[in-house]
Amino acid sequence: MKHEAAIQEPKQDLRSQFALWSELVKLRLTTMVLITTAMGFYLASVNGFDWALLLHALFGTGILAGGAAALNEYLEKDFDAKMPRTANRPIVTGAISPERALLAGGAMAAIGLVYLAYKVNLITSVVGAVTLISYVAVYTPLKRVTTLNTLIGAIPGALPPLMGWTAATGSTGTIATEGWSLVAILFFWQLPHFLAIAWIYREDYEEAGFRMISEGEQGASNTGKSAVLYCIALIPAAISPTLMGISGTIYCVGAVVLSLYFVVLSWKFSRQMTLESARRLFYYSLLYLPLLLGLMIWDRAA
Repeated sequence: MKHEAAIQEPKQDLRSQFALWSELVKLRLTTMVLITTAMGFYLASVNGFDWALLLHALFGTGILAGGAAALNEYLEKDFDAKMPRTANRPIVTGAISPERALLAGGAMAAIGLVYLAYKVNLITSVVGAVTLISYVAVYTPLKRVTTLNTLIGAIPGALPPLMGWTAATGSTGTIATEGWSLVAILFFWQLPHFLAIAWIYREDYEEAGFRMISEGEQGASNTGKSAVLYCIALIPAAISPTLMGISGTIYCVGAVVLSLYFVVLSWKFSRQMTLESARRLFYYSLLYLPLLLGLMIWDRAA
């Protein structure tokens, strides 16, 4: 029995360490980054699919994204401690020291950028650097300065598919057209998604000192109207892959239907401004993106 306990204890410790570091690098968010990166790579690979290059792109992007998340948690550790939803993060609880998190985050970010430059191409590394800087050095501090932080934060969140696109094409010639359509989708999708979160956790954000559009007497009106506006803006963004020749008519019809329902839910949210309507909008946003991307892959133009 003692021998079995001795065997089980390291396994539990290994699992707990994995859980801690997964939280530090925001594994679920990083996974979403990798999915959208792979999506951009796949759609750009019209002249053949290079699996080895994709793996290099995903590895470098994953390391970079994990490093950016760790740096974000390091910078926000004092504010995370004030919110119940983030009070259990490893830096806040002391499970990972701030110094260790800073070192790990900085090293991962640097390694990711260098790896992308050498194993993929320079333009992908440059886009990655823009993503890192805009997320860590711009969006993160602006959360305590201006309610426009959600709009600005959607920029780094929208760039991973462009990294996949440039990884596949290796040039700047095409990212100004087809590749940007994917960026537009991610950009406008994020906004109602995070506005729903901002409304659900508005008291927590206010307590922590974050400036959110949901705060103040006009918070309900501003949040609801903005959600509707961005969902409407998502419609032309969602059909742009068809206009750019990336996907076909079936995708376009599906994109319109999915996006119109998004508008309906955002409109109901703006009228009701309840936790229930916010959660419906939030959960649909989680369903919307994989359905849209799945349709895009299924009806990919030859």
